[in-house]
Amino acid sequence: MDLCDDQSEVIAFLSDPGNFGAQGPVERVDTHAAMIFLVGDHVYKLKRAVRFPYLDFSTSAKRKAVCETELALNTRTAPDLYCKIEMIGRDTGGHLRLGQGQPVDWLVVMRRFRPDCLFDVMAREHRLTSELIHDLADRIAEFHAGTEPVHGAGAARLRSVINGNRASMAALPTGLLEAQACDELTRCSLAMLDDLAPLLDRRGAAGQVRHCHGDLHLGNVCLWRGRPTLFDCLEFDPELATCDLLYDLAFLLMDLWQRGLHGEASLLFNRYCDMRDESDGLATLPLFLSIRAAVRAHVEASAVARQSDQAKRQERLAVACDYLMAARRFLDRRRPRLIAVGGLSGSGKSTLAGRLAPLVGAAPGARWLRTDVLRKRLAGVAPEARLPARAYTREATAGVYDKLLDQARLALTAGVTVIVDGVFANVGERDAIAHLAERHRVPFTGLWLEAPPETLQKRVGARRGDASDADGAVVDHQLGYKIGKLDGWSRVAAAGPPEAVLACAMKRIGYST
Repeated sequence: MDLCDDQSEVIAFLSDPGNFGAQGPVERVDTHAAMIFLVGDHVYKLKRAVRFPYLDFSTSAKRKAVCETELALNTRTAPDLYCKIEMIGRDTGGHLRLGQGQPVDWLVVMRRFRPDCLFDVMAREHRLTSELIHDLADRIAEFHAGTEPVHGAGAARLRSVINGNRASMAALPTGLLEAQACDELTRCSLAMLDDLAPLLDRRGAAGQVRHCHGDLHLGNVCLWRGRPTLFDCLEFDPELATCDLLYDLAFLLMDLWQRGLHGEASLLFNRYCDMRDESDGLATLPLFLSIRAAVRAHVEASAVARQSDQAKRQERLAVACDYLMAARRFLDRRRPRLIAVGGLSGSGKSTLAGRLAPLVGAAPGARWLRTDVLRKRLAGVAPEARLPARAYTREATAGVYDKLLDQARLALTAGVTVIVDGVFANVGERDAIAHLAERHRVPFTGLWLEAPPETLQKRVGARRGDASDADGAVVDHQLGYKIGKLDGWSRVAAAGPPEAVLACAMKRIGYST
């Protein structure tokens, strides 16, 4: 890192509440590339006069340009949060003023929100509900759908990022990150990139590379006016922000997973894939997660030098080393497997499948394919929209199971563990999913959930905002099904609490909770 313009006078000016006409104190938050001053209902963001291998804020003119870019880009996802660009000027008496005089530096002005509305705070406090994760996935999918494709070689962009990460690591003071570990990570990343290059280039040609958020971690998501809101996108380099859509998502997935929030990561991953069919890109996720962790490793390590407190320096360095180790672990591939969860409506299939998904397979968990969601996708409606009876004819249901098989096939081909979730009342449906596992030579487990009729009725009656349209009448109809032999499937008593059902299912699969 190179320090450039002296900003001490500007910092002192912004630290004085009187210069804002405010009565209360000015709070300051420092990041590696900015200083943020919190005053009353607003936030004033000053770009640091620094030069890194990957960004250059060394002059006032460059900081002005990047402030203007930041405002324009963030209005895509957070138009109510971003207000304007404000000049810090020098008057004829030589004093600094906001919005007056000869330009000295520039600020991005934002509306202020409570710190506990940040998703990284909510994550630490375990306040990220499944509803919030669903809504976040929907917002990201909506944002991605509205961005313009940037056609070009996807593999070349990733190669540049990997080499850029290594350059940033090499530029760190000696001893912060182990050089051998950094070299090994780069070697393994480039080897996996070579394997994935044809897929990445196909995705680039198909419009899956776009100008995205670019810095989509939990610290850049807030709950604003009741909805998850993406802000503070990567503004300083359009090339870095132009990436595969799944690479954009991968920063959040990595952030959640690295914090131990595996269930939340799995839910975000699966909901996003339900909203945007990403079956062809699943093989890219190990590399994407690894690169995102590597970015965080060198960013955290570069912040160590700014810590004057020795204990905080060691704490920050430990975090950086953890990210470096995680980046290497994400590249490890596991043999995929196929798990089918069947049973009548209300037996708890989706509850079990959702709990299983983060526990089996590599990060960010198994691809969870649910017939109820696929039926809605085929109908062109949101997962929670209700469908008429004609969407549940025998022919329509056959089409749903064909789609399920196709999606599972693509995920297994990508090396991803799959959980399929459906009634599977027909022996042909059960045989088809087992044969799919045989063709791919992966382990298969079929779980058949059973519960008393009154339990089934109670559960479907309590559903709200669910992808399943089943009601009491549907349960009554299903109770008359002739299920036939459950060859190769394990019966699971599912009337008890979800934790007990999960423990039983994990034993059947061969895992321990």
